Amino acid sequence: MRSRSENPFQNARLLAAGLALAALTCATSAQADDTQAKSLLKAMSDYMAAQDAISFEYDTSLEVVTKQKQKLALASSGAVKLNRPDKLNVTRQGGFANVEIVFDGKTLSILGKDANLYAQTEVPGTTDQLIDALRDKFHRPLPAGDILMSHPYDALMSEVTDVKDLGSGVIRGEECDHLAFRTKEGVDWQIWIAQGQNPYPCRYVVTSTKVAGFPQYTIDIRSWKAGADVAAGDFSFKAPDGAQKRDLSKLPDADELPEIFSMK
Repeated sequence: MRSRSENPFQNARLLAAGLALAALTCATSAQADDTQAKSLLKAMSDYMAAQDAISFEYDTSLEVVTKQKQKLALASSGAVKLNRPDKLNVTRQGGFANVEIVFDGKTLSILGKDANLYAQTEVPGTTDQLIDALRDKFHRPLPAGDILMSHPYDALMSEVTDVKDLGSGVIRGEECDHLAFRTKEGVDWQIWIAQGQNPYPCRYVVTSTKVAGFPQYTIDIRSWKAGADVAAGDFSFKAPDGAQKRDLSKLPDADELPEIFSMK
């Protein structure tokens, strides 16, 4: 039993020190096999590109660093169903919002279920074009949007300057290949790819190295299905009874960063 005089944060400090030492050891002794890492990422990309239908559930953690230098993690969960080339349905539920995104190849619909508010806008094209528009035009990036592109390798590797193969890791009992990448834009990212015949992404972590506190975005993927295993989906949108339509720019809490957090 811990004595009452023991500092309750002593174990945390010791763990942090151990992690720092482990990171230093890794940095000085590990030999990065970038060819193998690129090959594993390309195999995942090719597998993803070959799937006409994909579905999975996910959990995310979005870290926010306050002006007082406190790091907070905002958690949410949801589900994704994608039918190439132009159908997508995404749900996300967190502590601040309960959102559904529907795309039928022509129209993007976003529903705030708790507020019973929705927005619609024309975005004709493929799911790749939708993912780009959500990030660049509407500033509402899709969870794991990069790895949902039809050719994830091209999207992920465009700014990469350093590659490491960190060996095996286990995510929810699934043995994975663990890869780490650095980019010239101040972003580090890691990915864990399931080993075997279905090399799907099990975990994807993005770290902002130019932001104080190095906040991370993490998405864990579970209940993965692809091809014929994916149940038929309905990608039509019908506004619920009593729902009010808003302009997309005025739809509250439709992305993962709640409005109570300012980017200033």
